[in-house]
Amino acid sequence: MPRMIVDLALPAERYLAWYQGRAERVLMHARDGRSISLPAHHLRRFLSREGIYGSFELEFTEQGQLLDIRRLDAG
Repeated sequence: MPRMIVDLALPAERYLAWYQGRAERVLMHARDGRSISLPAHHLRRFLSREGIYGSFELEFTEQGQLLDIRRLDAG
């Protein structure tokens, strides 16, 4: 399965835009230079009062559909 690792530093105020309907997606850049835009709801389970911080591994099907997101560290 294709995978990518991203490092996120997303303050809670920026994620709040999704709740307010001002944003639907989060643009992330992988360590290898690739970019991906995911619907914000995929990251909701990692949201804390401070926001979303840490390194994450994203796993995809061969067709490019997201299968899983795993936190690699506490950020």
